[in-house]
Amino acid sequence: MVFVAEGKEADAVRRFSAHLAAHRGDPAQVTQVCCDMAPAYISGVETALPQAGITFDRYHVMALVNRAVDEVRRAEAREVEGLKATRYLWLKNPEALTLTQHAAFRAVKSLDLKTGRAYHIKLALRRFWDFRYPKVAARYLRRWYFWATHSRLVPVIEAANAIRRHWAGVLAFIRSRITNGIVEGLNSKIKTALKRVYGFKTFENYRTIIYLIAGKLDLPTRC
Repeated sequence: MVFVAEGKEADAVRRFSAHLAAHRGDPAQVTQVCCDMAPAYISGVETALPQAGITFDRYHVMALVNRAVDEVRRAEAREVEGLKATRYLWLKNPEALTLTQHAAFRAVKSLDLKTGRAYHIKLALRRFWDFRYPKVAARYLRRWYFWATHSRLVPVIEAANAIRRHWAGVLAFIRSRITNGIVEGLNSKIKTALKRVYGFKTFENYRTIIYLIAGKLDLPTRC
Protein backbone atom coordinates (compact mmCIF):
# COMPACT_ATOMS: atom_id res chain seq x y z
CA MET A 1 0.00 0.00 0.00
CA VAL A 2 1.12 3.54 -0.79
CA PHE A 3 -0.29 6.38 1.28
CA VAL A 4 0.37 10.08 0.67
CA ALA A 5 -0.20 12.70 3.36
CA GLU A 6 0.50 16.40 3.36
CA GLY A 7 3.07 17.67 5.83
CA LYS A 8 5.73 16.05 7.98
CA GLU A 9 4.06 16.15 11.36
CA ALA A 10 3.10 13.28 13.66
CA ASP A 11 -0.47 13.59 12.42
CA ALA A 12 0.62 12.24 9.00
CA VAL A 13 1.38 8.89 10.65
CA ARG A 14 -1.94 8.93 12.50
CA ARG A 15 -3.75 9.59 9.21
CA PHE A 16 -1.96 6.62 7.65
CA SER A 17 -3.07 4.37 10.49
CA ALA A 18 -6.67 5.57 10.13
CA HIS A 19 -6.54 5.09 6.35
CA LEU A 20 -5.24 1.56 6.79
CA ALA A 21 -8.04 0.68 9.21
CA ALA A 22 -10.65 2.22 6.91
CA HIS A 23 -9.52 0.07 3.98
CA ARG A 24 -9.78 -3.31 5.68
CA GLY A 25 -6.24 -3.17 6.92
CA ASP A 26 -5.03 -3.70 10.44
CA PRO A 27 -2.56 -1.15 11.85
CA ALA A 28 -1.50 -3.83 14.35
CA GLN A 29 0.01 -5.78 11.46
CA VAL A 30 2.62 -3.03 10.96
CA THR A 31 5.50 -4.43 12.96
CA GLN A 32 8.39 -2.34 11.57
CA VAL A 33 8.68 1.29 10.48
CA CYS A 34 11.70 2.87 8.82
CA CYS A 35 12.04 6.64 9.12
CA ASP A 36 14.51 9.41 9.78
CA MET A 37 15.20 10.72 13.26
CA ALA A 38 12.70 13.59 13.13
CA PRO A 39 10.89 13.82 16.49
CA ALA A 40 7.52 14.23 14.72
CA TYR A 41 7.85 10.88 12.93
CA ILE A 42 8.97 9.12 16.08
CA SER A 43 6.07 10.57 18.05
CA GLY A 44 3.62 9.65 15.28
CA VAL A 45 4.78 6.03 15.15
CA GLU A 46 4.76 5.63 18.92
CA THR A 47 1.22 7.03 19.10
CA ALA A 48 -0.46 5.57 16.01
CA LEU A 49 1.54 2.35 15.58
CA PRO A 50 2.67 1.52 19.12
CA GLN A 51 3.30 -2.14 18.28
CA ALA A 52 5.79 -1.27 15.52
CA GLY A 53 9.52 -1.21 16.05
CA ILE A 54 11.43 1.75 14.62
CA THR A 55 14.49 1.39 12.41
CA PHE A 56 16.23 4.64 11.59
CA ASP A 57 17.10 4.87 7.93
CA ARG A 58 20.81 4.28 7.37
CA TYR A 59 20.94 6.93 4.64
CA HIS A 60 19.76 9.61 7.07
CA VAL A 61 22.12 8.43 9.80
CA MET A 62 25.06 8.64 7.38
CA ALA A 63 23.83 12.02 6.13
CA LEU A 64 24.06 13.26 9.72
CA VAL A 65 27.73 12.26 9.90
CA ASN A 66 28.39 13.56 6.39
CA ARG A 67 27.16 16.99 7.46
CA ALA A 68 29.55 16.83 10.41
CA VAL A 69 32.47 16.04 8.09
CA ASP A 70 31.51 18.98 5.91
CA GLU A 71 31.29 21.32 8.89
CA VAL A 72 34.79 20.30 9.96
CA ARG A 73 36.06 20.86 6.39
CA ARG A 74 34.44 24.29 6.08
CA ALA A 75 35.99 25.45 9.35
CA GLU A 76 39.41 24.09 8.40
CA ALA A 77 39.20 25.55 4.87
CA ARG A 78 39.68 29.00 6.41
CA GLU A 79 43.21 27.95 7.31
CA VAL A 80 44.14 25.39 4.64
CA GLU A 81 44.46 26.62 1.09
CA GLY A 82 42.66 24.54 -1.53
CA LEU A 83 40.51 22.59 0.93
CA LYS A 84 37.40 24.53 -0.03
CA ALA A 85 37.37 22.94 -3.51
CA THR A 86 37.52 19.37 -2.16
CA ARG A 87 34.05 19.25 -0.61
CA TYR A 88 32.57 16.44 -2.70
CA LEU A 89 35.68 14.29 -2.39
CA TRP A 90 35.01 13.94 1.33
CA LEU A 91 31.27 13.43 0.95
CA LYS A 92 31.16 10.84 -1.83
CA ASN A 93 31.64 7.15 -1.14
CA PRO A 94 35.17 5.99 -2.10
CA GLU A 95 33.89 3.63 -4.78
CA ALA A 96 31.95 6.46 -6.43
CA LEU A 97 35.07 8.54 -7.11
CA THR A 98 36.46 8.74 -10.61
CA LEU A 99 40.13 7.95 -11.30
CA THR A 100 40.90 11.65 -11.45
CA GLN A 101 39.10 12.27 -8.18
CA HIS A 102 40.94 9.35 -6.56
CA ALA A 103 44.27 10.91 -7.52
CA ALA A 104 43.25 14.31 -6.15
CA PHE A 105 41.88 12.74 -2.99
CA ARG A 106 45.05 10.77 -2.29
CA ALA A 107 47.00 14.00 -2.31
CA VAL A 108 44.71 15.84 0.08
CA LYS A 109 44.25 12.84 2.40
CA SER A 110 48.01 12.63 2.88
CA LEU A 111 47.89 15.94 4.76
CA ASP A 112 47.42 15.95 8.53
CA LEU A 113 43.91 17.40 8.51
CA LYS A 114 41.07 17.48 11.00
CA THR A 115 38.82 16.81 8.03
CA GLY A 116 40.75 13.60 7.39
CA ARG A 117 40.07 12.42 10.94
CA ALA A 118 36.38 13.20 10.56
CA TYR A 119 36.32 11.36 7.24
CA HIS A 120 37.80 8.18 8.72
CA ILE A 121 35.27 8.28 11.55
CA LYS A 122 32.55 8.46 8.89
CA LEU A 123 34.02 5.47 7.04
CA ALA A 124 34.12 3.50 10.28
CA LEU A 125 30.41 4.11 10.84
CA ARG A 126 29.74 3.03 7.26
CA ARG A 127 31.18 -0.39 8.09
CA PHE A 128 28.66 -0.79 10.91
CA TRP A 129 25.83 -1.52 8.46
CA ASP A 130 27.54 -4.70 7.23
CA PHE A 131 27.27 -6.48 10.59
CA ARG A 132 24.77 -9.31 10.92
CA TYR A 133 24.92 -10.17 14.61
CA PRO A 134 23.31 -7.65 17.00
CA LYS A 135 25.74 -8.16 19.89
CA VAL A 136 28.79 -7.77 17.65
CA ALA A 137 27.23 -4.73 15.97
CA ALA A 138 26.42 -3.12 19.33
CA ARG A 139 29.97 -3.66 20.54
CA TYR A 140 31.35 -2.10 17.35
CA LEU A 141 28.99 0.88 17.57
CA ARG A 142 30.03 1.53 21.19
CA ARG A 143 33.68 1.59 20.14
CA TRP A 144 32.82 3.89 17.27
CA TYR A 145 30.93 6.21 19.63
CA PHE A 146 33.90 6.39 22.00
CA TRP A 147 36.25 7.26 19.12
CA ALA A 148 33.88 9.87 17.70
CA THR A 149 33.21 11.58 21.05
CA HIS A 150 36.93 11.72 21.84
CA SER A 151 37.88 13.14 18.43
CA ARG A 152 37.92 16.76 19.67
CA LEU A 153 35.88 17.62 16.56
CA VAL A 154 32.75 19.38 17.78
CA PRO A 155 30.49 18.60 14.76
CA VAL A 156 31.49 14.93 14.91
CA ILE A 157 30.85 14.78 18.66
CA GLU A 158 27.42 16.34 18.17
CA ALA A 159 26.56 13.83 15.42
CA ALA A 160 27.72 10.92 17.59
CA ASN A 161 25.60 12.14 20.50
CA ALA A 162 22.57 12.41 18.20
CA ILE A 163 23.12 8.79 17.21
CA ARG A 164 23.47 7.83 20.87
CA ARG A 165 20.07 9.40 21.60
CA HIS A 166 18.58 7.15 18.90
CA TRP A 167 20.68 4.12 19.74
CA ALA A 168 17.97 1.44 19.71
CA GLY A 169 16.59 2.51 16.34
CA VAL A 170 20.04 2.56 14.76
CA LEU A 171 20.88 -0.90 16.08
CA ALA A 172 17.45 -2.15 14.98
CA PHE A 173 18.74 -2.17 11.39
CA ILE A 174 20.91 -5.21 12.14
CA ARG A 175 17.78 -7.30 12.65
CA SER A 176 15.25 -5.60 10.37
CA ARG A 177 17.58 -4.76 7.41
CA ILE A 178 14.97 -2.24 6.21
CA THR A 179 15.74 1.13 4.65
CA ASN A 180 13.90 3.88 2.82
CA GLY A 181 15.75 2.99 -0.38
CA ILE A 182 12.62 2.05 -2.35
CA VAL A 183 10.89 5.25 -1.30
CA GLU A 184 13.91 7.38 -2.19
CA GLY A 185 14.04 5.76 -5.63
CA LEU A 186 10.35 6.41 -6.10
CA ASN A 187 10.82 10.04 -5.07
CA SER A 188 13.05 10.76 -8.06
CA LYS A 189 10.37 9.42 -10.42
CA ILE A 190 7.72 11.44 -8.63
CA LYS A 191 9.72 14.67 -8.96
CA THR A 192 9.99 14.10 -12.70
CA ALA A 193 6.27 13.36 -13.00
CA LEU A 194 5.28 16.44 -10.99
CA LYS A 195 6.76 18.64 -13.70
CA ARG A 196 3.84 17.49 -15.89
CA VAL A 197 1.32 19.11 -13.56
CA TYR A 198 3.00 22.50 -13.67
CA GLY A 199 0.29 25.11 -13.20
CA PHE A 200 -1.87 22.73 -11.16
CA LYS A 201 0.00 23.06 -7.90
CA THR A 202 -2.48 21.69 -5.42
CA PHE A 203 -1.85 18.85 -3.02
CA GLU A 204 -4.73 16.87 -4.51
CA ASN A 205 -3.18 16.99 -7.99
CA TYR A 206 0.21 16.05 -6.64
CA ARG A 207 -1.26 13.14 -4.70
CA THR A 208 -3.08 11.84 -7.79
CA ILE A 209 0.14 11.86 -9.82
CA ILE A 210 2.02 10.11 -7.02
CA TYR A 211 -0.60 7.35 -6.84
CA LEU A 212 -0.38 6.90 -10.60
CA ILE A 213 3.39 6.60 -10.44
CA ALA A 214 3.32 4.28 -7.43
CA GLY A 215 0.73 2.15 -9.19
CA LYS A 216 3.11 1.81 -12.15
CA LEU A 217 0.59 3.26 -14.59
CA ASP A 218 1.81 4.95 -17.75
CA LEU A 219 1.21 8.67 -17.83
CA PRO A 220 0.46 10.37 -21.15
CA THR A 221 3.26 12.57 -22.41
CA ARG A 222 0.75 15.08 -23.79
CA CYS A 223 -2.99 15.69 -23.90
